[in-house]
Amino acid sequence: MKQKSKIKAGWLESASPLSSPNFDERPHDGVISLIVIHCISLPPAEFGNDYISQFFTNCLNPDEHPYFETIKDLHVSSHLLIQRDGTTIQYVPFHKRAWHAGTSCYAGKNQCNDFSVGIELEGTEETCYTDEQYVRLADAIRSLVDKYPTLSRERIVGHSDIAPERKTDPGDSFDWERLYSLLR
Repeated sequence: MKQKSKIKAGWLESASPLSSPNFDERPHDGVISLIVIHCISLPPAEFGNDYISQFFTNCLNPDEHPYFETIKDLHVSSHLLIQRDGTTIQYVPFHKRAWHAGTSCYAGKNQCNDFSVGIELEGTEETCYTDEQYVRLADAIRSLVDKYPTLSRERIVGHSDIAPERKTDPGDSFDWERLYSLLR
C-alpha cells in the first residue's frame, strides 16, 4: 500500500506551512467534496523561485517583474502548492476556504471555493509536470480522501472543468491517467 501523509488540524504533515491571509470561513454547508487541480508559474513559464509564495501571501513586489504589475491587486491563495521538485507548501488549512477557483460551477453547484480544496502545481499548461509532482499530488489526494469521506477519485477536476469560459489549467500537459494510476 502506498504511504499517505496525515492531516492534523487541517494541515498536511508532509507540507511546509506558510500562512496566507487570503482565506475565510467555509459556509456552514461547505462540506469538502471536490479537489481542483491548477497550475501556476511566476513570472509565466519561470520555475524555482519564491514568487508564488510571495503572491499567495500578498508580499509580491510589483517592481520585480513587469508581469507582477498586472496581478498586484489580486488576493488569491490555494490550499497547497507542489513545486517542480515535489516540495509541498500549504497556505490555508483544508477546513478553511482558500480563494483559488473564482467564479466557478461543478455539477450545478456554484462557488466551488465553498466546497473544494485547491492544489496548485508549479508549471504551465504546455510543460510536462515532474515525477515528483505526481507522486506528491497522489499522496496529498490519498490523505484528503482518507480524512474527508465526501471526497473520491471521481471528485477531482481541473480548473478548466469548473471555469471553462475563463480557465484552461492544468492544461493538456497534465496526465490524468498517470494520476489515476498512482491513486489505484
